[in-house]
Amino acid sequence: MEVKIGVRQVGRELVVESELTAEAVAAQVSEAVKAGSGVLTLSDDKGRQVLVPIDALAYVEIAATSPRRVGFGG
Repeated sequence: MEVKIGVRQVGRELVVESELTAEAVAAQVSEAVKAGSGVLTLSDDKGRQVLVPIDALAYVEIAATSPRRVGFGG
């Protein structure tokens, strides 16, 4: 699952490849937002953690990963 996180006043977005389902990621984001001044914590598929303060969170985009296409048909 590919998760794109927008951070306020930053031109680039964070991209995290997670093994979680879209529902699980959405639940984690919702819980962090409900906590108010908390921190959104996501783990990627390599075991690294990404921590984003909720105050700096602009948006979260959750998308299914698609296989990379190779060749002229891609």
